[in-house]
Amino acid sequence: MLCSKCQAKIESGEVSDKYIEVAKLLLGWENQNQFLQKVKLDNVLDAGGFLVLVVGKGDSAKFNTAQKLTRNLGDKFNKRVLVIESGTKDRKFLEDLFANQHIVTINIIWLPDGSTETRVVLQGRGTRRLSKKRLQALVSVAKKVRNMDLRVEYAY
Repeated sequence: MLCSKCQAKIESGEVSDKYIEVAKLLLGWENQNQFLQKVKLDNVLDAGGFLVLVVGKGDSAKFNTAQKLTRNLGDKFNKRVLVIESGTKDRKFLEDLFANQHIVTINIIWLPDGSTETRVVLQGRGTRRLSKKRLQALVSVAKKVRNMDLRVEYAY
C-alpha cells in the first residue's frame, strides 16, 4: 500500500516497479546494514544486463564496502549490480563505470552532425581486459544513465 504521492509517481513513470522492488529489499536489510538508513536511492535502471543503482553523491563508496549486500541484491534479480553516483562529473561517472580498470584518458569527440562522442582509453597491458560483451553492456549503461555515447579503446 502506497501513499497517494508515491502512487502518482509510479503511474506517471517517474518511479519504476524495479525501483520499488529494490527499495523494499533495501528497507528490509536496513537492520543488518546501518549505512542504508543514510543512503539516497535516486533511480534503479535495467541496462545492458546490469541492475544499475543510481545513488546520491558519496554513497557508492558505502555500497563498495558492503559487497555482500550488492551480491545478495544481484542474486535476487539474477543480474550484476552496478552502483553509480548521481550528480557527479563525467570523469567520476566513467571511473565508477569502469571500476578495476585504469583510465588513461578521456576525450570528447565532436562529430560533423553537431553531436558528441566520449572516447575512453583504458590501459591494455598488465590489467585484465574486459570482454566485448561486457564493454557493450557498459556502453549501453552509459547511454541509458547519462545519455552518453561512448567509444572504448585500449592503449598499448
